[in-house]
Amino acid sequence: MVISVAVSLAPDVGRLLAAIDAARTGDGAAISPRTEALVVELFRSEGRALVRLARLFVDDRDAAEDIVQEAFLRLARHAGRIEAADRAPAYLRSIVLNLARDHNRRGLVSLRHHAAAGREVDVVDRAADDLVRDEDQRRVLDAVRRLPTRQRDCVALRYFEEMSIAQIAETLDLSANSVKTHLQRAMAALDRTLGAT
Repeated sequence: MVISVAVSLAPDVGRLLAAIDAARTGDGAAISPRTEALVVELFRSEGRALVRLARLFVDDRDAAEDIVQEAFLRLARHAGRIEAADRAPAYLRSIVLNLARDHNRRGLVSLRHHAAAGREVDVVDRAADDLVRDEDQRRVLDAVRRLPTRQRDCVALRYFEEMSIAQIAETLDLSANSVKTHLQRAMAALDRTLGAT
């Protein structure tokens, strides 16, 4: 079950830099020029993938972009806690997953309930909304979204982001065996849910 989800988003570095400057002046966050450069580099290399990941959990592109921007701001504020720069992408994915969960818990408005103001749904090939229109894929996404948190995260990272078991374990701070167990349980639940309809 591999579903291609592509986001036609050109990472907006200017918006991120403005948010970093606002964080500096708003709460006096100590964000060094070196940290800022690292965050901008990661934004350029990971931004699209992170928005795509957020879109698996939230229907609204604007919300997905805001979640990713907030993840990068949190990275900038707490970059000193990351012991190795190569660990930063896993840290960002973890932040995005947590923020998407929080977004859904708060019950914020999604595209399912209101039309996006002047924005098109930009998932799948050529920024079309084929995924939203395709009933089978929508059923799969809805079923994945209803899975328990860890199972949903593992499925999203494995089958939508095509990450290895080791990468998922690192991102979610789980053992490889736990990831495999969550995946097995999730696939059994999806088989029951999708097979029943």
